[in-house]
Amino acid sequence: MSQAPNASTDIPPFPEEDNGLVFGLPMPMAAAFHLKGEAVGNDRARIRMPYQKQFTNSRGDMHGGAIATLLDVGLSAAARAHDPRRYGVVTVDLTIHYIAPAAGDVICTAVCEKRGRSLSFVRGELFNDAGELLGMASGTFKLVDRSGLA
Repeated sequence: MSQAPNASTDIPPFPEEDNGLVFGLPMPMAAAFHLKGEAVGNDRARIRMPYQKQFTNSRGDMHGGAIATLLDVGLSAAARAHDPRRYGVVTVDLTIHYIAPAAGDVICTAVCEKRGRSLSFVRGELFNDAGELLGMASGTFKLVDRSGLA
């Protein structure tokens, strides 16, 4: 799956949204971190987190907790990529491997490897704008049908 963040042409681009929306769903946590959904579909998603000084550690790199938030949102978006406005998700588990510090924007690319009736198994990677691998993650997500919600 490793490749530069914008090299993947098999993820359909998603129209730009207001802050707080991620692929059609309102997410206040995503708004707090200014996460931007760039592309979703074909069981894949790409989300960007811009560098923000208030979410850095003592070295000036993006804090691991902020990175974990990006991964959780990115992998969950891939879990619902088949119908992003219909489904929400609940994180069942998330395993993260930090590889290199993030001193700028961070891009999460994720792919849903297997989707059952209620559980989805997803893996993802983090890159900087230069295409360098910063981290990897895998997770399990429970799909929640939102079609009956107002």
